[in-house]
Amino acid sequence: MTEMVYGSIPQRDGEPILPRWWRTIDRWSLAAVFVLFGIGLLLGLAASPPLAQKNNLADFYYVQRQTFFGSLALIAMMLMSMMDPQKVRRLGVLGFVAAFVALMLLPVFGTDFGKGATRWFSLGFASVQPSEFLKPAFVITAAWLMAAAHDVGGPPGRLYSFMLVSVIVVLLALQPDFGQASLILFSWGVMYFVGGAPMILLLILAGGIVAFGTLAYNNSEHFARRIDGFLNPDIDPTTQIGYATNAIREGGFFGVGVGEGTVKWSLPDAHTDFIIAVAAEEYGLILVMIILGLYATVTVRALWRLMRERDPFIRLAGTGLACAFGVQAFINMGVAVRLLPAKGMTLPFVSYGGSSVIASGIALGALLAFTRTRPQGEIGDLLVRRGR
Repeated sequence: MTEMVYGSIPQRDGEPILPRWWRTIDRWSLAAVFVLFGIGLLLGLAASPPLAQKNNLADFYYVQRQTFFGSLALIAMMLMSMMDPQKVRRLGVLGFVAAFVALMLLPVFGTDFGKGATRWFSLGFASVQPSEFLKPAFVITAAWLMAAAHDVGGPPGRLYSFMLVSVIVVLLALQPDFGQASLILFSWGVMYFVGGAPMILLLILAGGIVAFGTLAYNNSEHFARRIDGFLNPDIDPTTQIGYATNAIREGGFFGVGVGEGTVKWSLPDAHTDFIIAVAAEEYGLILVMIILGLYATVTVRALWRLMRERDPFIRLAGTGLACAFGVQAFINMGVAVRLLPAKGMTLPFVSYGGSSVIASGIALGALLAFTRTRPQGEIGDLLVRRGR
């Protein structure tokens, strides 16, 4: 009966997993991710030596570490993309439980590395930031709960997901990490909207966000300082935003030349949060536009493929992951050009950071798995047949 109503795409019986994976994967998005990682290594060769020299390490110490962690991320992405959506969902829920427990333990066992926010577990040889892994795991878990609400007699999944996101936002705000809290809340809001939420509820939620932001501004010196700095029309040239703005201005269209940039010697986070400033200064607007195009390729192609998906879980989870990926890139670059307040957020696959790049690999692997062509067909197939 299902095939009579929905139809099906012929499946090649006995086809090996790798040829089937290559035939069904979005190869343009896959290529874009590899190019982004390559650009990240290229920029790391320029941005990380000053920090390595400051810490009495080999010049390319951070590049070598990024290569190692990035390789793990790409392997994780490839393996995740080969899984079926049900396995991705199970791993996502298990990963959410582990990341959520780790997030709750941060106030006891976490460290701030002198940055004023307790976001990491120090393992000696490396550090782990639970919120990076929480993002994709939460999106998958929330999508599962919301999709279950569509079933006859299903649980109130939307309410459960709202309770989860509320607790997570509070835990992240206490670190404080308002950037990750905003990104997770945004991802949930997008899925809630795609899942058919009434507009009045979305307006109420928007009002609640404004109220929460006002409360945070009045009670958090960390939050208020960043908002005040963003609203101040005068830019202090000795601040991170000041250095980044000047570097982007100096780069112009073609850049000052490979290795000729100076912002990497002034910015303490030139290899992480402000890596786009290094790209703009040394390679100019051309490379920045290429990077923007690569992020847009992954995000738009994923959303386009998901528009034709009829499974509610896959559609919700894929939309949440795609929007989180694209918006995180937008936030990072928006901060550098002073379109947004400073957030302390990495540029996926480009910025240095073990937790960030591995979590991005897991998230993109899940997204590629959700956007693969599957035998059950697409939602548009039924509409086409009905129109005949």
